[in-house]
Amino acid sequence: MSGAVFDVAVIGGGLHGLSAALHLGRAGKRVIVLERAWVGRHASGASAAGVRTLNRDLGELDLALESMEMWHNIASLVDDECGFHAHGQICVAEHPGSLSELEERVARLKGLGYTHEAIIDVRELRRRVPAISAHCIGASIAPRDGAADPHRTLAAFRRSAQAAGVVIREGCGVRGIARHGQDWSIEMESSAVADGERGSAQAHGQTSTLVVPFVVNAAGAWSGRIAAMVGDDIPLDTKASMMIVSERLAPMIEPVVGIMGRSLSFKQSDQGTLVIGGGLQGIPDLNAESSAVRMGVLSKGARAATDLFPCVRDIRIVRVWSGLEAKTRDMLPVVGPAVNAPGVFHAFGYSGHGFQLVPVVGAALTDLIVSGSTRRAIGALNAQRLMASPPAEVAA
Repeated sequence: MSGAVFDVAVIGGGLHGLSAALHLGRAGKRVIVLERAWVGRHASGASAAGVRTLNRDLGELDLALESMEMWHNIASLVDDECGFHAHGQICVAEHPGSLSELEERVARLKGLGYTHEAIIDVRELRRRVPAISAHCIGASIAPRDGAADPHRTLAAFRRSAQAAGVVIREGCGVRGIARHGQDWSIEMESSAVADGERGSAQAHGQTSTLVVPFVVNAAGAWSGRIAAMVGDDIPLDTKASMMIVSERLAPMIEPVVGIMGRSLSFKQSDQGTLVIGGGLQGIPDLNAESSAVRMGVLSKGARAATDLFPCVRDIRIVRVWSGLEAKTRDMLPVVGPAVNAPGVFHAFGYSGHGFQLVPVVGAALTDLIVSGSTRRAIGALNAQRLMASPPAEVAA
């Protein structure tokens, strides 16, 4: 590293890695981001960029609500609005049973003191979403939710991190991590990808070593492999969520719309394209660092979209894609200290809903590294919950 000295190595150049690096840099830490490919290559660059508290699990809801406040002031963090529009997110009920489930959830949340979700009747649904199909009977809504532009967000976080002194090394994979006294020694391998900080090419196969006191594991779908290097055996699965983008259309919808009981996320971008997702899965390949679209499965998303919005049946699809992301057993992320590696902190496993949490997770990790603790609600997101319990002692 040409004599460079760093306090923190962030492994992974997606949005969560960049957010951690940005917050840490502003807290006075010398930070380097190590990215095997290029910034935003996988989940962050393939995200639908939903900014959602609607239907969040209680285990991450308080964290998501704090993050929502940060999204509503995102320009104060990264000097850019990130294409964020708070037109609300809506979960539509097509049948009385679905509406009852939504009503029960909202009532349960209110009983716990949460007021961010509400039920709207069919008249209000049609006022907010005039193009909705006549068979829909109501919905739940989180009116402060919305969506952002993923690529604009990536550029803003990268630019702000670098302005805070963060060094970004693209084409730099991690081959191993080992204890080095009180620090961590990271063995790296560079590839022929332009370096994000200098714009210089790295020689393929060149290896080097970096020693740092702190490591942030934000390696996305590969985070389980990084965790194993420091002694945390955290089982992970892989998601390859697929997306559809249409031709440009005249403005027809402002909120992000989903369906209770079906896989759909339907929104319209600033450019007029429809962005259609909802968690339908392609074929992941971690070793090849790629994923494949399954057109037959993706057609279910198209069918759900046309069921809810009959007016889009004849539009043209411009492109489809899928991205790679880690999925945990309980669909909640891992955020916090490693179990077996002092000085290592995890931030991964967002299971398809990590974009909205980007600002707050970086702040929480910075709390932990700078102050040793955080007031932010990450208690339910600890790594230990996913790890095998030690065998019980056998009585003599």
